[in-house]
Amino acid sequence: MAEPVPSAAERCLGAERLLSGDSLLKVGLTGGIASGKSVVGEMLVALGAHLVQADRIAHQLMLPGQPVYNEVVRHFGGAILNHDLSVNRAKLAEAAFGSPTSAESSTASSRIQELNRIVHPAVLRSQEGWMEETGRQDSHAVAIVEAALIIEAGAAKRFDRLVVVTCSEEQRIARFAARHKVDLDAARKEVERRMAAQLPEAEKAKAADYVIDNSGSLDDTREQVQRVWEKLHTEAMTKR
Repeated sequence: MAEPVPSAAERCLGAERLLSGDSLLKVGLTGGIASGKSVVGEMLVALGAHLVQADRIAHQLMLPGQPVYNEVVRHFGGAILNHDLSVNRAKLAEAAFGSPTSAESSTASSRIQELNRIVHPAVLRSQEGWMEETGRQDSHAVAIVEAALIIEAGAAKRFDRLVVVTCSEEQRIARFAARHKVDLDAARKEVERRMAAQLPEAEKAKAADYVIDNSGSLDDTREQVQRVWEKLHTEAMTKR
């Protein structure tokens, strides 16, 4: 029996989807602070995925002279800047999240939302442009955006699949302490402060298509990533 021939409209729609990048599989990769999102992302890239980090996009957008940089400085003041006028991320984080010992920390959530309103729309536009370009280069790509606040920012609907990385609280604190070279008490306070601005990990997991538990060894994580990749890759290859 002969294969059905696509209509002119179907061929036109297929061409539009290919040019716009809509035929690729869009995946959001998220999780709480120090959960191991980047480790999982690196493993997925090694298997063949394309990946962009929202944090790196934000870094570029906050370079001196960029519109986002100008807005951030206008809202949060020159105290967040280094001597070379670049943004001091630690100072910006303190301004947005509040100091753990500050009496003003109770107002932190409004300042986090203020920062997000400035940065997130520009980050999302950049992500969309990256997705379109990736789709033009590889119509069956698995294109992953790694970001901490996908669900909180209401961006989950932009993705075909959502992967959430989890780990234990103690591991999260230990990883944060090692990464930032601070003691465990300081790390605990900072992790708790930042996690307060995010959905609880259990709630994120409920929204996920796939959950990767990064509480064990790297080999355990790699096995989970391999299983998830096989499903994502198969879906990308069959998506129309």
